[in-house]
Amino acid sequence: MPRVALFIPCYVDQLYPSVGMATARLLERLGCEVVFPEDQTCCGQPMANAGFADDAAPLARRYVEVFRSFDHVVCPSGSCTSMVRNHYDGLLPASAGLEKVKRSTFELCEFVVDVLGVKKLDGRYPHKVGLHQSCHGLRELGLGTPSELVAPPGSKVAGLLAGIEGLELVSLTRPDECCGFGGTFAVVEEAVSCLMGRDRIADHVKAGAEIVTGTDVSCLMHMDGLARRRRDPVAFRHVAEILAEATA
Repeated sequence: MPRVALFIPCYVDQLYPSVGMATARLLERLGCEVVFPEDQTCCGQPMANAGFADDAAPLARRYVEVFRSFDHVVCPSGSCTSMVRNHYDGLLPASAGLEKVKRSTFELCEFVVDVLGVKKLDGRYPHKVGLHQSCHGLRELGLGTPSELVAPPGSKVAGLLAGIEGLELVSLTRPDECCGFGGTFAVVEEAVSCLMGRDRIADHVKAGAEIVTGTDVSCLMHMDGLARRRRDPVAFRHVAEILAEATA
């Protein structure tokens, strides 16, 4: 039985705790022993993205201290996972602990497919679903194939969803376009961010999606707020919630 430490991002902890609980339930159903280290804090991504490396470094050190004893760390966020794997080198000196946590930290769907070896989940979810492929997971973790690459298309997240009975993945005009959130980008470039988000929502609505899902609560939150203001006929749910509900 794999022993898995949950790393829960700030958005999930503060605003969407149901996503963390769904992640734990799904992993337990797949035979994992799930633990939650209570000393964990933010991964430091907001500070690093804003250019405050000195403020991000203590949080990166804390992450290494908390999680270096675990062989598997699972996070329901592509962007936070990518922060650990791809950007801690610029904040911390090289060490065995740093290298270990980089190797052992996985996004949820990535862990299910690549580590547990699960390609298909037994479950049912009778809805039309649109998949939003967030930028960090797609382009920094390789959860899918970006359209700008001349390579066979594929998506680990879409593969898991497509195997669920009754779940229909809708076809989008632009399947991997950014939603416009981008953390501080949504604050400093609010107008552009909102226009990008509305474009993504319109693509999903036109395709007939009842529910939009993805690996990052931040992107889903951004689009959900825009959709509710315009009363667009679509809901937003993290992929962990859909997979946990489908396999219940």
